[in-house]
Amino acid sequence: MKPPLSLLNPSMLSGSGSLMWFRKGLRVHDNPALEYASRGSTCVYPLFVIDPHYMELDPNAYSPGSTRAGINRIRFLLESLADLDSSLKKLGSRLLVLKGEPSEVLIRCLNEWDVRKLCFEYDTDPYYQALDDKAKNYASAAGIEVFSPVSHTIFDPADIIEKNGGRPPLSYQSFLKLAGEPSFSLSVELSWMPPVGDVGRCEILQVPTLKELGYVEKHQDEFTPFRGGESEALRRLRESLSDKEWVANFEKPKGDPSAYIKPATTVLSPYLKFGCLSSRYFYQCLKDVYKNVKRHTSPPVSLVGQLLWREFFYTVAFGTPNFDEMKGNKICKQIPWNDDDKLLAAWREARTGYPWIDAIMVQLRKWGWMHHLARHSVACFLTRGDLFVHWEKGRDIFERLLIDSDWAINNGNWLWLSCSSFFYQYNRIYSPISFGRKYDPNGNYIRHFLPILKDMPKEYIYEPWTAPLSVQTKAKCIIGRDYPKPGTCTRDGISA
Repeated sequence: MKPPLSLLNPSMLSGSGSLMWFRKGLRVHDNPALEYASRGSTCVYPLFVIDPHYMELDPNAYSPGSTRAGINRIRFLLESLADLDSSLKKLGSRLLVLKGEPSEVLIRCLNEWDVRKLCFEYDTDPYYQALDDKAKNYASAAGIEVFSPVSHTIFDPADIIEKNGGRPPLSYQSFLKLAGEPSFSLSVELSWMPPVGDVGRCEILQVPTLKELGYVEKHQDEFTPFRGGESEALRRLRESLSDKEWVANFEKPKGDPSAYIKPATTVLSPYLKFGCLSSRYFYQCLKDVYKNVKRHTSPPVSLVGQLLWREFFYTVAFGTPNFDEMKGNKICKQIPWNDDDKLLAAWREARTGYPWIDAIMVQLRKWGWMHHLARHSVACFLTRGDLFVHWEKGRDIFERLLIDSDWAINNGNWLWLSCSSFFYQYNRIYSPISFGRKYDPNGNYIRHFLPILKDMPKEYIYEPWTAPLSVQTKAKCIIGRDYPKPGTCTRDGISA
């Protein structure tokens, strides 16, 4: 293992600067690109670019946020950047924030600053692949070294695909056989960084607030309880790992989707999405727990199994052209879905008339997160279960509103849950009534997120339209007036 940077003598460093381009990977721990940028450099420019493509206010969007990201995810990102800036300052550096089209801003910085190394974490998303190609081509032509390691995932998707003869494995088990045991060394923990160099004429910003980006937060009674940043990610990880019995016995199908006061999972997905938490470090921590317990669950249901599902979807997405579309996607069934924006709007706005479904959609809007089985319920309902609306439409809403929205995983799950790919037991449906009731017979989850139903007796909480009018009156919720009746969100219009 390489020595910590604190052991290096600053006077021995060469006279060259490095630019560390942050996109995801918003952390100091296990960050090989940041480590390499710091090694042998007299100065390091840690850069983050506010990308209008994701962060510019869209006043016409159906909820606060940009065209592509709801306000919860934008807030989570800003909190993560502020935390990263704080961590960098402890190492003698700071985060440099600029605004604009990322490849144009980056090229301007490479021209303006004394840079001999460009370092950034490898990204498999098509949007970043295109940006990275521009950056690498310019840097290579300018004689600037480019270092772009794979550290957002445990495995390199390209390696898995190469092992499989140039094709991505299309089942989880075949992926596991190809991948084998991972082989990696965690990056050296930084305890010191070279200072920021002369920024020249570039106007450096502080990490902006939502207000400074033009967002006005509307009053609401509840906001996402999940705060962004590496510090919070590591705190949550420690908290989860402290209960070794829970970690050892974790089984994904047995989680409770109605648990909201204390979610029945780690809630580390948004931190993995933004790279506030290294998936490699998380994997190693879980393996360390497994070594010290008598028995533990195994993939696909274990916590390690959940990380490997992430790796599977990343690999398939990277190796499948048009993975995020039905047309032109060779692994996707071509299904004549309904093109009905009124049905979609009723689902999105929690007006389907099914309290279990609507409560989940309210949690999505308010928190930007819900349990994976809750996601399964509403995705099944929108597509093959009830409304038969195109999975791409639901995918777009999840992509915008989820704080842990991840291109590969979100598309993979929608393909799966709509029975368009991976899973074809079309008749296995998540009931919008009995599935939630199995976990929460009293309906506490529904009462919390749909307070209009808070006084409905538990016998009717999942099917309030079956309650006698006298019961509805006493509960101060008349179905068809105060809360929708199922089946009224039709092609002919939505009755609220």
